Amino acid sequence: MVRHVIVWNLKEEYSGSEKAKIVAEIKEGLEGLKGVVPGLVEIKVNTEGLPSSNADLMLDSLFENEDALKGYAVHPAHVAVADGKVRPFVKNRSCFDYEV
Repeated sequence: MVRHVIVWNLKEEYSGSEKAKIVAEIKEGLEGLKGVVPGLVEIKVNTEGLPSSNADLMLDSLFENEDALKGYAVHPAHVAVADGKVRPFVKNRSCFDYEV
């Protein structure tokens, strides 16, 4: 199994209410990929970090293997969410993938 974790910060130009809407749409879009992308075992977008957090949201996902993770990266449903709901609104992204 491979765990795929990403943290994002949204662009600073958005108001609090705009950020809340963007985060909700990212969460809905990414979590909606469960059952759509082959090899995706679980997916959760965490949006309620503690005050000590320095990121706006986090993706925590689990894949059957590294090939499934590679397939997710190019799967049309994932690309649509990434291009439409994530990339236009984030200023930075950090990723950590590891075997479990």
